[in-house]
Amino acid sequence: MAAQERTFILIKPDGVQRGLIGKIVSRFEEKGFKLIAMKFMQASTYLLENHYAGLADRPFFPGIVQYMQLGPVVPMVWEGLNIVKTSRDIIGATNPMDSLPGTLRGDLCVQVGR
Repeated sequence: MAAQERTFILIKPDGVQRGLIGKIVSRFEEKGFKLIAMKFMQASTYLLENHYAGLADRPFFPGIVQYMQLGPVVPMVWEGLNIVKTSRDIIGATNPMDSLPGTLRGDLCVQVGR
C-alpha cells in the first residue's frame, strides 16, 4: 500500500493577479488530493531568499526575489497518494512552451516564471 505524501505548491504573484487561484486549487481537488494548508501572503525578502537559496549563485536569482515581491502569493500544502510525482504531471514542464495542453503551465502560463 502506498504511503500518503505531502508537497508544497506556490501560486506566484501573476497567478494571483490573474485570478487563477480557484482554477489551480480545483485541479488538485479533482485528482482527489487534500488541501492541508493555504495562506494568502506577501512574501518578505528574507523568506524568498531562503526559499530560493539553492538558486542563489544563478544570475537570475535577484530577479526571482524581486518578481515574487510584486504582489501576494498563495503557498499551499497538499496531501495524497503519490502526490509529488502527480503534482509535477498536473503542473507541467517548467517552460510553458514545453508543457502539454491539460497541464497548468500548458493551459495557463504565458512565459517561463509567469
